[in-house]
Amino acid sequence: MSMPRTFQAVNPATGKPLPGRFPVTSLEELHQAVELAQQAALPYGRLPGQRRAEFLSAAADQVVIHGDELVARAGEETALPEVRLRGELARTANQLRLFADLVREGSWVDARLDRPNPARVPAKPDVRSLRVPLGPVAVFGASNFPLAFSVAGGDTASALAAGCPVVAKAHPAHPATSEVAARALKRAAEQTGMPPGVFSVIYDDGFEIGLALVRHPSIRAVGFTGSRGGGLALMAAAQARPVPIPVFAEMSSVNPVVLSEAALEVGGTALVTGLTASISGSGGQLCTQPGLLFVPEGQAGDALLEEVAGRLREGPACTLLSAGIRDAYVAGTTALAGHPEVMTLQRATGEDADIHSQLYSVPLAALSASPELAHEVFGPVSLAVRYSTHSELPGVLRELEGQLTATLHALPSELPAWQDVLDVMREKAGRLILNGFPTGVEVGHAMVHGGPFPATSDGASTSVGTRAIERFSRLCAYQDFPDSLLPAELHSANPLGIWRLVDGVRTKEELATPEVTS
Repeated sequence: MSMPRTFQAVNPATGKPLPGRFPVTSLEELHQAVELAQQAALPYGRLPGQRRAEFLSAAADQVVIHGDELVARAGEETALPEVRLRGELARTANQLRLFADLVREGSWVDARLDRPNPARVPAKPDVRSLRVPLGPVAVFGASNFPLAFSVAGGDTASALAAGCPVVAKAHPAHPATSEVAARALKRAAEQTGMPPGVFSVIYDDGFEIGLALVRHPSIRAVGFTGSRGGGLALMAAAQARPVPIPVFAEMSSVNPVVLSEAALEVGGTALVTGLTASISGSGGQLCTQPGLLFVPEGQAGDALLEEVAGRLREGPACTLLSAGIRDAYVAGTTALAGHPEVMTLQRATGEDADIHSQLYSVPLAALSASPELAHEVFGPVSLAVRYSTHSELPGVLRELEGQLTATLHALPSELPAWQDVLDVMREKAGRLILNGFPTGVEVGHAMVHGGPFPATSDGASTSVGTRAIERFSRLCAYQDFPDSLLPAELHSANPLGIWRLVDGVRTKEELATPEVTS
């Protein structure tokens, strides 16, 4: 019998392997994990929201209990600072609790009841519908969020909340962090009596096992945060199956920020500070990092960029998450610096592992002539696009790819004149920001963290906030069923006391049980 292949994580700050070896999951082990998830799907999906809420709440508690170990392992495997990881730890626990509250209350299923009318010709049937779980979900851990978008992160929380078992694939860059997070979730499942197989984790140092997971016939959906290449590969595998499945992939975004001249004149230090932090924070390794700035030509724009470049120059160097990300960053910024129409405002080079924030500028016409300048370079770099009048912007913005965010800095009195820009932004992005900065995604009920392709593979959904639960559920209608065969959410008496849409009216009222005639 051959020994399993193993791999080690690497400390990106030192380039040296970390202690501990992790076995690559075999195809047989993968099959066992998915089959257990399939066996758990029906009993777990039938659990009342209160029981799933108990599991999610226990998972949040376990994440906190394992918090010191999670932060320590994530720090070694990502080189992210402790203060950032502590914040991410809190977010991970809080979003588990947020989904627990959501399913405990229960109205998220969007129950709808259209009462019958047998006297109508033709007779109107009794039709009732709600959202039901899809089945086992594959979740891929993200490199830049080892906690909040990984094994115990938002995709896992929203899938479990929807009633879907999860098979999580640990990111190869942080297997130890993933192992601790998986231990926390499994402990929570045991404490609350969840079906065996409701959650499991697999490991791979490459792509083979991840692709096999997506291709497994029992997997019903995929959650992914990562590169465009990785997301496209998973989408292709999912569509090539005999029965295709949805892939909810967050992939690529440069998050354009447009600044009016008046906003520059009144923005002062706060604008410079905010832009600098948004460009360089967390080493620029955030999906909402502003990689494209539209800055007016003239003295005010020159002064702003000079100040931002100076702040970036004085700021600390950072370590990127992996050698692969660093290589891609170096290649991308080298291409920017080498473009004949691009001016370098801040660029530091070196042979060590440290990376310095960079800033470039280019005329608006050059961006239209070279659309590749608007492609994402993952890391702390931004390209300032200089424009003369705001009337030039709608056409150029319309040429951009889909984005997670789009930001406008303008004075309130200017906004009517900028409506055409805002209209294009709404076409291109999932979240519009006024006089703020795109980095920082609030986890709540109204948040949208999604956008048209290639920001995501499905621009109609979000991966952050309670709306994320909708990705892992589908609509199902029951026609002329007695209450005894219906889910509790659709019973006439409304025993759960949830909000429902009854004959088009939002209400919590109890309905008279239809008489059964023999």
